Amino acid sequence: MASLFRITSNNIFRPSSRSFATAAQTKVASKSEPNTHFKITLRRSAIALGERKKETLVALGLHRRMQTVYQVHSPEAAGKILKVKELVEVENVPAKAVRSQSEQRKERKASRGYQVQGTKLGELAWEFS
Repeated sequence: MASLFRITSNNIFRPSSRSFATAAQTKVASKSEPNTHFKITLRRSAIALGERKKETLVALGLHRRMQTVYQVHSPEAAGKILKVKELVEVENVPAKAVRSQSEQRKERKASRGYQVQGTKLGELAWEFS
C-alpha cells in the first residue's frame, strides 16, 4: 500500500505529491469580514433517493436543481449539509454576500433592452373622462 507521506533525508514526514491535502484547492478568505453563512446550491437531483434525503433537502430550503439558499453557520445546518453532501455545492460567505430570493431573481433577470418613455393609451378615443 502506497504511503501518503514520504520520508526526507532529514527524517521529516512531508505529504507526498499524491496526498489528498495537496489535491484540494482552497480559497483565501478576506480578513476584513468573517464567513458567517453557508451558500448552498443544489447541483444534483434527489429523485431516486430515499425520503430521508428529500426531507433533508426540504429542511435546508432546497426544492429544485440549481437553487441557492443561505444558511447561518450552525451545527444543525452543518449536519444537514453532511447528509446530502453528494448533491450540493457549499461555499462559506460573509454576511454581506447573502442574497434574498428576490435579490437573486433580480440578479438573474436580463435587462429589457429598451426603456419605456411614455404611452399613448391616455390619448385613445374610448377613454373619455
